Amino acid sequence: MPVEIISSTPNSSELPATYAISLDNFSAISLTGEEQSKYLQGQVTCDVNAADNNSLSHGAHCDAKGKVLSVFRLINRSGAHLLLQPTSSIALSLAALQKFGVFAKVNIEQTTHLSFFALVGEQASTLLQQTFNSVPDSLTPVIQSDSTTLVYLAGKQDRYLIIDEKDVAVKTIEALNLPVYHQTLWQLTEIQEGFPILAEQSLEQYVPQMLNLQAINGISFTKGCYLGQETVARMQYLGKNKRALFSLSATIETNLNNKLVAGDIIEKQLGENWRKAGDVLASYVADSQINIQAVLANDVDSSTVFRLKAQPEIIFYLTELPYSLNQED
Repeated sequence: MPVEIISSTPNSSELPATYAISLDNFSAISLTGEEQSKYLQGQVTCDVNAADNNSLSHGAHCDAKGKVLSVFRLINRSGAHLLLQPTSSIALSLAALQKFGVFAKVNIEQTTHLSFFALVGEQASTLLQQTFNSVPDSLTPVIQSDSTTLVYLAGKQDRYLIIDEKDVAVKTIEALNLPVYHQTLWQLTEIQEGFPILAEQSLEQYVPQMLNLQAINGISFTKGCYLGQETVARMQYLGKNKRALFSLSATIETNLNNKLVAGDIIEKQLGENWRKAGDVLASYVADSQINIQAVLANDVDSSTVFRLKAQPEIIFYLTELPYSLNQED
């Protein structure tokens, strides 16, 4: 019997203290083989050589020009490197990795046998402790328990990923006896945590710093060469990057006239005029609130007023990110 999924998109204030999310739009790129670490080290922004079976890394896969093909969470499972990410970025990143992987002793493919669920909220850790002998935390963010991989995601709220074969993952979620929401709700948690969400329209449009990868420890500036590294280093050390990822929110009284999509234009108010400020990456629309993730100028003022060009009646304001963009190089 499949898990019953709640398809509604509740406001943040309407969510229960603890809940689960079915991540049907999640997958992973798997790398195995004698040279899996050596090969991946030369392809992505994070330090693959520093990863072990209990570590979690953030990173980006770029093209030769330093434009991002995918943003991922890197874990190890059953001897494989897994690049966890939405399916929207899998195809382009997978093709690029496979293209150069023919010269290395590595097997690169999309996982098809794993299912992904998220557990969010105050009692998430307690509930997992009732089911598993060990639960991940900030010091040990990845735990393997029999066939199940548990991943702890640090942030403003406790979040865990549950990864396993579908039948096992479903049984685990059913045993927790929690409401299970549609994957759309994951968009809200990622927007609130400031983790980049890339739709197909956003691929190959941004360098990693425009997506705040340096602020979430997703770029190693000491690991050596990798694809797109020259552009990434130039952005960091010459101060050439002028954009960053932000979260915005709005309160609404009526339903949107049009559905929000990646690439929608955001405008900012300058006196009595409006000018383009940036582009939407992702959105979450509930009955009375809208949350948006967008790429804007990185020197934007916190008091700036924003609107959607296509729906100018809705006014947005910046919401605070859980990390600082003003980090030391």
